[in-house]
Amino acid sequence: MDSSSATTGALPRPPMRRPTLRFLLSHPAHFIALGFGSGLSPFAPGTVGTLWAWAAFVVMQLWFTPATIGWIILAGLPIGWWACTVAARNMNVSDPGAIVWDEVIAFWLVLWLVTPAGLWAQVVAFALFRYFDAAKPGPVGWADAAFKPHDPARVQWWRAGFGILLDDLVAAFCTLLVIALWRAW
Repeated sequence: MDSSSATTGALPRPPMRRPTLRFLLSHPAHFIALGFGSGLSPFAPGTVGTLWAWAAFVVMQLWFTPATIGWIILAGLPIGWWACTVAARNMNVSDPGAIVWDEVIAFWLVLWLVTPAGLWAQVVAFALFRYFDAAKPGPVGWADAAFKPHDPARVQWWRAGFGILLDDLVAAFCTLLVIALWRAW
């Protein structure tokens, strides 16, 4: 229940089923959290968000040094936490599928750390990241569940926003670990 309905006695706001273009453009946090529109995809928004992240990373490499991209990723973490928190709260869903900033920032991290990498290495990184993010094996599943609210009526939105990011960062770590082991072998 949001704080306004608790104090006014109003009925709680129902969760938003699918965000719209209007929702995307109504707040800068929505625009960021929904991956600049990639999260509006009706089919596999997490995959579409990851593909958008890949394309954006390729463009960033044309304009920025690797150090600058690292700073962009670092700045994107707290900005993303804020954006995911605001968008999830406004959708009244603790981890909406349309929020894809978590995929964007985590996959940027993967690409940044495996660079230089050819196209096939990037395809492998994409496939591994999508596997870990979607299937949520082991530590990724733990990270996904760790910040989920036990009582949906009493969501702590800052925790939900952090949880949205955490499982994808763990999926990125698992992806990087597999790539490191592959390279070492």
